[in-house]
Amino acid sequence: MGSCGAKNAARRVGFLPLLPYLCQQFSPVLGAGGQQIPSDVQDEKEKFLVLGEKPVGRLLFQYALPAIVAMAASSVYNIIDGIFIGQGVGPAAIMGLALTMPVMSLTGAFGAMVGVGGSTLMSVRLGQKDYEAANRILGNVLVMNVVMGLSLQLVLQLMLRPVLRFFGASDVTIGPAYDFMTVILVGNVVTHLYLGLNALLRSTNRPEKAMHATIGTVVVNCLLAPLFIFVLGWGIRGAAAATVTAQLLMLLWQIRLFSRKDDLIRIQRKHLHLDPKIVRQSLAIGLSPFLINLCACFVTVLMTRSLAAYGGDYSVGSYGIANRLLMLVVLVVIGLNQGMQPIAGYNYGAQKFDRVIEVLRWALIFGTAITTLGFLVAMFWAEPCATLFASDSPELIAMSAHAMRILSLTFPVVGLCIVATAFFQSLGKPGTAIFLSLTRQLIFIVPALLVLPRLLADPVEGVWWSYPVSDALAFLLAAVMLWRQVRDFKLKTETKS
Repeated sequence: MGSCGAKNAARRVGFLPLLPYLCQQFSPVLGAGGQQIPSDVQDEKEKFLVLGEKPVGRLLFQYALPAIVAMAASSVYNIIDGIFIGQGVGPAAIMGLALTMPVMSLTGAFGAMVGVGGSTLMSVRLGQKDYEAANRILGNVLVMNVVMGLSLQLVLQLMLRPVLRFFGASDVTIGPAYDFMTVILVGNVVTHLYLGLNALLRSTNRPEKAMHATIGTVVVNCLLAPLFIFVLGWGIRGAAAATVTAQLLMLLWQIRLFSRKDDLIRIQRKHLHLDPKIVRQSLAIGLSPFLINLCACFVTVLMTRSLAAYGGDYSVGSYGIANRLLMLVVLVVIGLNQGMQPIAGYNYGAQKFDRVIEVLRWALIFGTAITTLGFLVAMFWAEPCATLFASDSPELIAMSAHAMRILSLTFPVVGLCIVATAFFQSLGKPGTAIFLSLTRQLIFIVPALLVLPRLLADPVEGVWWSYPVSDALAFLLAAVMLWRQVRDFKLKTETKS
């Protein structure tokens, strides 16, 4: 919508001006939640200055470790949730759950556009010591998440059954998929706000709080899911309800953290409206992760439709299991990226290019190590991992293990691809990041998905092999783009000296 329409939509969200007040009301219940933040503004500013002064290796460890732990915990929950559903509801539910991945990618695309865009812009403004702009960004991220979350929820709820059918749902799998997504969409605004504020916690030098929020969500989820699924008998709806409830509780805590009057960056009523300039800048930067997730949605739809056509429900289910397990590796690297982005963004804003190069070097080393470890696990322990989801279905176990091995063949080089896209996002260069993400997820993988199943004797094998082929091509392109950017930074550093 246009800027005027967006402002009117924001004004209709009547509870937004009450956020600071509500946070004060929740504060006695939620507690202090961590270390005391200095009341002196100068001390508060010192928190951000360390991003440009502290040794980069230590900074990356400090920022990335909480994010990695948080993302790993979140992925482990997704695995545990799948185990609960598989063991408590049955194989049909696991196969139906695989069909919800495109919808989740679609909602995640819009959330990432606001969260990543706003947090990257926040890091750059903090590097420029523009604290008033940083506060305006915080208010805009809140409003954008509410408007976007509500709009997306309404549209998808009205179209859910036809959408799931289009994604490849059969008469067996559409019931569980519909039940799960109906509950998830009810909490769509909560999810958007929770993820957006977590990204801003990292940008405002509080990565440990972002970790606490994610781990808190995982703990509450793991407590509520078996209660809702097994004790109350809610089935797959119970798993979704546990997810939304956990995110709501952590969202209230996050809002309280951003409402403390002695914070330099905090929620202020005067900033709870849409600023067209901030909206444009945030969405421009966030366009890259939006397109990444949108392409992931498109590719997942193509995958599920192809697998449903060539191999049936079991092939779709095996993709769901393999994807859930391999996403643990990908999310750990994304956690590493979340630690890298505030450091790279701040130093880029401060024109300390040597430090930007150094944080990239460390991120590439750690990212490659993580994906290589994932490759080894997939090669040697695929069957035991798949058994956790479908212990009473040998056919589904065998198909899932086979899929894991093929999909992870190029994992040792995938780390560089993931880091490269996030690195260009952190520099506020959405065009380059978009180019890298589109080539891998659209230009490379889509033709492979369309051609390879027709070339190989077993079409399902062609679907699996499309992933490593596209990843290998994406690695070559990302390596060239990074080399050119690092060369440019080195020339600028030499010029300054």
